[in-house]
Amino acid sequence: MTDVRAPISIPESKAFASVKVNWVRHWNEHLFSFAVERPSSFRFRSGEFVMIGLPGEEGADGAAGKPIMRAYSVASQHYAEELEFLSIKVENGPLTGRLQQIVPGDEIYLGRKPTGTLVTDALLPGKRLFMLSTGTGLAPFLSLARDPDVYTMFDQVIVVHSVRRVSDLAYHDELAARLADDPLVADEAAQQFHYIPTVTREPFHTTGRIDALMENGRMFGDPITGDKCFNPETDRIMMCGSMDMIRDTAKTLETLGFVEGSNAAPGTYVIERAFVG
Repeated sequence: MTDVRAPISIPESKAFASVKVNWVRHWNEHLFSFAVERPSSFRFRSGEFVMIGLPGEEGADGAAGKPIMRAYSVASQHYAEELEFLSIKVENGPLTGRLQQIVPGDEIYLGRKPTGTLVTDALLPGKRLFMLSTGTGLAPFLSLARDPDVYTMFDQVIVVHSVRRVSDLAYHDELAARLADDPLVADEAAQQFHYIPTVTREPFHTTGRIDALMENGRMFGDPITGDKCFNPETDRIMMCGSMDMIRDTAKTLETLGFVEGSNAAPGTYVIERAFVG
């Protein structure tokens, strides 16, 4: 018989909402997803992030410490009834060391104001939308790829996900099926959505980092149509993940004539500034 602990409640906070965990999925020893209830007043744009966290360690007087909060991109659709997140596991991490132990019914803190630059409002109109991600940088693109508005804005929607190991390809089956089970975008995604998973440290049908896929043309191969390279006249690019990937790719894009966009001044590519400093 397996022992089941009681759900953990957390102290009320004036700055953050307390929300219950709905479910948890562990992909492997380094990666997990979870979803929490969505407060009725919580609104966000696909691609935005929000602060989530847990109370700090108790002090000598028994009082809870200052909440430990980190920025997490919302992976669920902007219309969904729950908020979904994708996280790494860090054994002794101040937050993830404890967050990876949550179970349904536990409470965590949720920020009240989502924000971010990985949104379509920060991009000029185009024909192809490429979303380039490494690791948990996939999260905001899960939200965007399941947003019906994205398919009215772009003819092709391409998610590229680079990881070290095959087991790190979270959501692989759903994406490989071209979101066939999604009630709102399944029909559009069947024609417009493309998924390119790539693995760098294990055998897989696609290997190599994102820069290699750009150079050898794999990123633009069949069934993707159009130019076999990035074109600032027609392509729009979002990036999230490792700082090295973002920095190196941004340099390449700018040599091609791409211009970084923002909410105030839309451009031809965007990154999440909050995650890269």
